[in-house]
Amino acid sequence: MTKIALQQDRPLDAIVLGRAGVDLYARESNTDMADISGFNKFVGGSAANIAVAISKLGAKAGFIGCVADDAFGGYVRSYMSGQGINLDGMMTDASGSRTSVAFTEMKPSDCTVLIYRNKASDLTIKPEQVDPEYIASAKVLVVTGTALSESPSREATLIAMEHARRSNTAVVLDVDYRPYSWRTDVDASIYYGIAAGLSDIVIGNREEFDMMETVLAPGNKDDDATAERFLRANTQVVVIKAGELGSKVYCRDGHKFQQGIFRVDVQKPFGSGDSFAGGLIWTLVNGGELEEGVKYGSAAAAINVSGKSCTEAMPTQEQLFDFIETREQSL
Repeated sequence: MTKIALQQDRPLDAIVLGRAGVDLYARESNTDMADISGFNKFVGGSAANIAVAISKLGAKAGFIGCVADDAFGGYVRSYMSGQGINLDGMMTDASGSRTSVAFTEMKPSDCTVLIYRNKASDLTIKPEQVDPEYIASAKVLVVTGTALSESPSREATLIAMEHARRSNTAVVLDVDYRPYSWRTDVDASIYYGIAAGLSDIVIGNREEFDMMETVLAPGNKDDDATAERFLRANTQVVVIKAGELGSKVYCRDGHKFQQGIFRVDVQKPFGSGDSFAGGLIWTLVNGGELEEGVKYGSAAAAINVSGKSCTEAMPTQEQLFDFIETREQSL
């Protein structure tokens, strides 16, 4: 079994960096966008989702990001604060940017998601707004990759990772690749490569690792070769997710293992990755083993995709344990 060494006696278990926005989910299931009568409002965005996931499981989460100086920005702040998330790293931008908004259908597959990110507030966070002492107050810094897609957020993200390395705060990179945020895969692979080299743990799906290998190994589909390529510099663990096929986990010392999924009635295809990351990180900050964390992450992902939202469908500790007790995982 594998343990990840983390600094103890820190006031925060994990700080998540990236986007927090508004998700508007269709009221009707299995209905096309044109026929939906209305939407239910939730807080979303990958980084906010992960922070909520960690917090709902009982760990102390913080956040680094930026929202607009408007009603949606206020709503996001209020909700996250209400979830017990420390917002000392949350900035407010009054330059005319907007908190991002996503409209979604509620379908198990072929699900349309319309995301409005013109002048997105989360990409306006600046390097000088990232406090190294805040990062040093956490065991783990979790970076979601969309924050790398544009300046000045890109520089703020990389300096946050540098601060984390200097303060012995472990760094987790959740790739969270959104092609519409980038000019080309080549551009993305360059910055993701830098970020991966600053990370202790890299989590992504096969398509995301394909993007990161655009320059170095175009066309590679061999997970073993991918892991060997990314287990370099500071990286101790690579997690390659494969949807219904579960996930493969590779460690620097040569240890590797697989984790199956938990079968559920899927309501929507999004939110599972964020819930997976939350379950994994919650386990690690509480001294759990990597194998246990990946199992809990997989269960949390299953719970989330069977729910009607992302943040609200993140499980509590009790829900997670009850779910695992009553379900058999399938490989």
